[in-house]
Amino acid sequence: MILLSGVTKVFAGSNANFTALSNINLHLTAGEYVAVVGRSGSGKSTLLNMLTGIDHPDSGTVTINGTQLHTLGESDLATWRGANIGIVFQFFQLIPTLSIRENLLLAMDFVDVIPKRERAQRAQSLLAMVGIEMHADKLPAALSGGEQQRAAIARALANDPPILVADEPTGNLGSKNASAIHALFKQLVKDGKTVIVVTHEQVSAYPRTITLQDGVLLNDERGAYEARTEKSS
Repeated sequence: MILLSGVTKVFAGSNANFTALSNINLHLTAGEYVAVVGRSGSGKSTLLNMLTGIDHPDSGTVTINGTQLHTLGESDLATWRGANIGIVFQFFQLIPTLSIRENLLLAMDFVDVIPKRERAQRAQSLLAMVGIEMHADKLPAALSGGEQQRAAIARALANDPPILVADEPTGNLGSKNASAIHALFKQLVKDGKTVIVVTHEQVSAYPRTITLQDGVLLNDERGAYEARTEKSS
C-alpha cells in the first residue's frame, strides 16, 4: 500500500543545510497499526508530510496504492489526499465557528466523493462511532479535549480514506481519554484501515514501531506484527 524508496529531504539553512530524511526505505501494508517515534528533530513530521503529500522528497519516491505522489500537480494532489488520507492533528484543528456536524459535512463538501444525499447520515454515523453523537450540534469549544479529539478523528474519516495519519493525537489528553483513542484506532485497524501515529508515548500497544534518529530509519520493529499475522493465517 505505502512504499518509500530512497526518500531524502534536505532543508536549506542560513549556515548549513539540514537533512531531515536520509535515504528512507519503508513498506507499509494495508491494515497495519504503526507508531513512528524519535526525538524532536528526528524527522517524524517530515515523514508525515511525505506520506500525506504535503511535501515532496528531494530524491526518492513515495508511492501509495500505485500513485507516485510527486507526479501529481497541486490540485490533483489535494483531491487525492482528500480521498485517500485522513489527518488527525494534535490540536484538533476543528473550525471553531461550525458545529461538530458541520465540521464533518464541510470535509465531505471539499472532497465531494460522498454523495450529497448520504452526507448528513454519514456524519451522524461517524459521530456515533466515536461516541459523541449527542454533541453533534455543539461548537467545538463546548466539548472536552477528549471529545474534540474524537470529533477530529470522525472528521478525518468523513470521506472514508484507507489511511489515517495522526500527529501526537493523545499528546494533550489524560490517560483515560488517551486509552479510549487507542481503542478507537485499534478498531479502525480491525475494520481494514491503515493507522500511522507519530507519538512520544510508550509504544508497547503498537504492533509495529518505526524509530527515526537524525533523519535516518534507525529501527523497524515488526516482531509483534509478524507474530499476529502468522497466528491469524
